[in-house]
Amino acid sequence: MFSGIDEVDWASMEHAYGPADDVPELLRGLASADPAEREAALDGMYGAVHHQGDVYACTLACIPFLFELVVDPEVQDRGGVVELLTSIGGFDLDEDDEAEIDEDEIEGAANYAMAAAAVTAGAGVFFELIADEDSGVRLAAPLALATLHRHPVRVLALLRERLPVEPDEEVRLALVEAAGRVALRHRPLAERVGKWLGLLAERADSPGLRLAALAQLARCSPDGLPGDVVPVVAGLLREMRSAPEEPGDRGDGGEHTPPGGIAAREDDEPEPGPDTTPDAEPVDPEPVASVETGRGEHVATPTLVGQLRSLSAQENAGRGAPWAADLLRTLHVGLDDRVGDRTALLADQLRSPDRRQRIDAVRMSGGLIRAWRGPYEELVALVGEQLSDPEPRLGEAASHVLEELFGLAAPAADALAARLAADPGSWVKTWASGPPGLSSTVKALARLGDARAVPALAGALELPQVAHDVGFAVGHLGATARPLAGALRRRLAEVELDEGAYDRASPLLAGLTALRAGEAAPEVLRVLRGAPEYRGEWLRTAALRALGAFGPAAREAVPELRALVRRPGTASATEAAEALWAVSGDADAVLPVLIEGLQSDQVHDRRAAAVALGALGPRAAVVAPRLRGLLAHEELWLRVDAAIALWEVSGRTRETVGALLTAWEQNRHVRVRVAECLARMGPVPEGSAAAHVLRSELVSVRRHNAMDGGYGSHDIHEDEKLLALCRQALRGTGKGSTS
Repeated sequence: MFSGIDEVDWASMEHAYGPADDVPELLRGLASADPAEREAALDGMYGAVHHQGDVYACTLACIPFLFELVVDPEVQDRGGVVELLTSIGGFDLDEDDEAEIDEDEIEGAANYAMAAAAVTAGAGVFFELIADEDSGVRLAAPLALATLHRHPVRVLALLRERLPVEPDEEVRLALVEAAGRVALRHRPLAERVGKWLGLLAERADSPGLRLAALAQLARCSPDGLPGDVVPVVAGLLREMRSAPEEPGDRGDGGEHTPPGGIAAREDDEPEPGPDTTPDAEPVDPEPVASVETGRGEHVATPTLVGQLRSLSAQENAGRGAPWAADLLRTLHVGLDDRVGDRTALLADQLRSPDRRQRIDAVRMSGGLIRAWRGPYEELVALVGEQLSDPEPRLGEAASHVLEELFGLAAPAADALAARLAADPGSWVKTWASGPPGLSSTVKALARLGDARAVPALAGALELPQVAHDVGFAVGHLGATARPLAGALRRRLAEVELDEGAYDRASPLLAGLTALRAGEAAPEVLRVLRGAPEYRGEWLRTAALRALGAFGPAAREAVPELRALVRRPGTASATEAAEALWAVSGDADAVLPVLIEGLQSDQVHDRRAAAVALGALGPRAAVVAPRLRGLLAHEELWLRVDAAIALWEVSGRTRETVGALLTAWEQNRHVRVRVAECLARMGPVPEGSAAAHVLRSELVSVRRHNAMDGGYGSHDIHEDEKLLALCRQALRGTGKGSTS
């Protein structure tokens, strides 16, 4: 094995962490008899040689040796090597990708293309591996074939032939998943695959296999799903709970079954041979998901692979069908915008007697609500019911989901309050490093504006170190949290103005700002005057925002603010001018400073100046021409801020609305800011461009800020805020002046 490995000039190549002269050791480690060494080697391959999916020259040089490993039956854990090859070779560049490649990316793109060609050229070995004695290899081989082989019709034929003779249930599911992947990559085959999946969903004896078929059908041919998909899936889940499958169960219907896993019908299409492979345009493949390698016991290792495997083992401990959650997630992705069906399915899962199924359902509920708009009252109430379950992971999962819902968590308010009252010791979470933070339950209740969160915040303010997010929670409670002003003020007075001052003072300043607690002006002034050099600018900004929020109640700060505005053109001068205007209303003192800020070289400073000028309203009308000039600036957010400020200082809507609607279409993330302005302008007239845009947003099912593969903790809140603003702007249509 590894003939010629020492003849490769590894030292001349590099991987993610430097010279690649350690790659031969990693390759040999993959063939080691020691499980820990194999796992460490695999971790090294993903961590350095194929770091975050990258392909280097040394990655290309590894490919022949990786193929040697996967075909050697003496090597253990070859399934992991099959997955590694699938990941290395499974990246496709379509024409759009190629058009966007710049000079710095040419070499990387060439490496991806060469890797795809090299692995695809050897993909024929996976045909043999699909019947390997090692079930871990059989588990990885179907997806490798579906992702890499150039003859999808041959692949489909093999998947169908293998299904009725495969003894391992999880491998059978992988065969079905691979068929779905083929259909996604080669759309002309989708109808054929969908037909087969539909038969499997109807007739396979194994409920897990029927669920897998439905999940893949939802992905590649959703029109083929049964109309009653929710009760069908619910029935399958009940069947799986009540009658766990035996390892040797067949999914072939119990009768003599020809290749393909389902008895042939007269209307089945004959499979074309290899020579009749259709000319298919492959679609972008989904990222290759890594599954657990091997099928036996694994030693605990300190590698990333080992840690992920340990977490997976803990998560799946005691599950009769640990793959069921993945199937349900796949089904939900396929159902896409069918929010009603997805909600009903999750509601059924949340009523399951199986706690693990409810944990999965809680997490999937969060994903659904995060991406799609809909009526979720029943679903949220069911998530709230999980808070009282004695299984800690279930309660924690539910509280984390409810934390992200803000106002949508209202149906679970009583359940949140009950959980909070039952365990005061959990109000604040401490960590090995970093400041403490409020628990998800506290934050969820506070974000509802529920007064029952106030005792928890009061308790947090008495701890030696104040939770870093106390101020944000106070902000959501508003006037309800007014009794906390005294404690916030007292703790701020105790903050030592040293290098750690910002971390200790910022949550207190945020709380006082939210409460507009003008009586705390002396304590805030102490911080403003004594801010240390380290993070001093951040601390002064927080203090100035507090004083601005206090308004005339902070009149004693006027001399300090006047001194700060004498440094025009700086960020601190703009912030001080904004505070001075709020406290004193002296437009003559602040206007020159803000005009200077509008000419700053820094876009952030220009934006801050524009916002502050807008707050002056008609008193800043003299800057209208300057703001109008910014409507053509290349920075979109500056254009938006300038347009809003222009309306605020001039009262003219036509040019402002045009600029705002253009930005709305260019960047979805500006929509809340734009809608806020449209709502303040007054009712939008019927038939106007603004009315059309707002109504289009309201009828959209997908959240405006939903992202594939990521999300922000405030995404739901921001989207619900956008919807409320759109309705507000449209209320009383026909009476406004934004045409």
